[in-house]
Amino acid sequence: MTQKTVIVAGTIGLDIRPDLSKVPEGQFHTLLQPGKLIRVDGVGLTVGGAVGSAGLALHRLGTPVRLVGKVGMDPFGNVVGSLLAEVDKALAQDLVRDPSGATSYSIILNPPGFDRTFLHAPGVNDMFYASDLPRATLKEADLFHFGYPALMRSVYRGGGGELVSILQRVRREGLTTSLDFSLPDLSSAAARVDWPELLANSLPQVDLFVPSFEELVFMLDRETFDSLNAEPDRPLQEAATPELLDRLSAEVLSYGVAALLVKLGPRGAYLRTAGAQAWEKGGRGLDGLGRDWQGRELWAPAFKVDLAGTTGAGSAASAGFLSSILRGESPETALRMANAAGAACLEGGTAREGVGPWEELRDRAQAGWETLPLDLAAEGWRKEEKNGLWEKV
Repeated sequence: MTQKTVIVAGTIGLDIRPDLSKVPEGQFHTLLQPGKLIRVDGVGLTVGGAVGSAGLALHRLGTPVRLVGKVGMDPFGNVVGSLLAEVDKALAQDLVRDPSGATSYSIILNPPGFDRTFLHAPGVNDMFYASDLPRATLKEADLFHFGYPALMRSVYRGGGGELVSILQRVRREGLTTSLDFSLPDLSSAAARVDWPELLANSLPQVDLFVPSFEELVFMLDRETFDSLNAEPDRPLQEAATPELLDRLSAEVLSYGVAALLVKLGPRGAYLRTAGAQAWEKGGRGLDGLGRDWQGRELWAPAFKVDLAGTTGAGSAASAGFLSSILRGESPETALRMANAAGAACLEGGTAREGVGPWEELRDRAQAGWETLPLDLAAEGWRKEEKNGLWEKV
C-alpha cells in the first residue's frame, strides 16, 4: 500500500538555542541585567517554525513529507537549507528563496525553572503567498498542513484573505487541509487582528484544526484569554474545563471542520469530531477512515516524561496526529500518538532529536507508558480502561 504524502507549509526559520542548562534554576531573570555577562555552554541550531518542527517530526515518524517555506538569499537561509539536507536532501528541494528579504530567525531562551522566551524576526515569512505553492507539488500530496498564520503578516492581514486563498488553492487540488496556530507577540499588530473574523473566513476551508488551548482561547474568546492570562503563576491549561472546551469546539465545528485537536500540555489532548457531512467533503487525506471518527469527543492524558526541552512539542503532537490519520488509524490511536510524539519531543529537546519511528512510538504508547493524572468522572465522562482515554457520554 502506497503511503500518503503530506505537505507542510508556512513559517520556517533558523532557531538559535543558547545552552542555558548551567544557569541556576529559577535565577535567569536576576542574571539578565544590563551590562551583565552570562556564560553559556554552546548553542544549538535547528530549523524552526511550523515547517521545521512539524515537518521534521513527520519525517521522523516515517511519513512522506514535502516542506514548502520561504527563506532569504542570505547566510541564515543557507544554514536552513543545509540543516534540512543533512536529514534528507529531498526536504530542502521545495524551499522558496526570496532575494527581497532576510531569513526568519528566533533566539530561544530556555533556562531551568522558566518557560521559553523567544526573540523572533519574521523575515520573509511575512511575504508568503498562495503563489509560492507549486501546483506540481500539490498534485503529488494528500494532506496540506499550514502554520502559523499569526506570525505571517501577508497571511493574517485583511481578514486572512491570503490564508483563504492558500486553503482554496489546496482544496481545488483535492487535498485534505490542516491548520495550526501560534500565539503572536501580544504587543504586536498581529495581536490586534480580529481573529474571530479571520477564523470565520478561513475555517470553512479547513478539515483538521490543531491549535493549543491557549491559541484556541486567544483566537475565539480574547476576553477569557486576558482574564486567565492575568494570573501569571497559574498555567493556562488548568483552565481547560470540559465546559469551556465544549463551547469553543462547538463553534469551531460549526464552520464545517471535521476534527478539532486541542493540545493541552500536561493535561493531555482533547479531540472533538463532526458528523458524516463534514468528513464527506474532506480531501483524499481522509480516505480510508472509518465511521468511528464521526461524532466523537475524547480526552487523553499526557504521558509522563523527563523534560529536556519544550521547543517544538506542540508541532510534534500535531505530527503524531496527522501521521495517524494518513495511516488510517482510529481516533483513539491518533489521540494517543499526538500525546506520544509531543512527549518524545519533550524528552529529546527537539522534534528531530526526540521523535522516533511511528511503530516504535506506538508500541511504547501501548506498552504501559505512565500517564499524568486525569479524572473527568465528575464531569460526566467515561474512562475506557483498555486505552486509558476518557470519552464524553
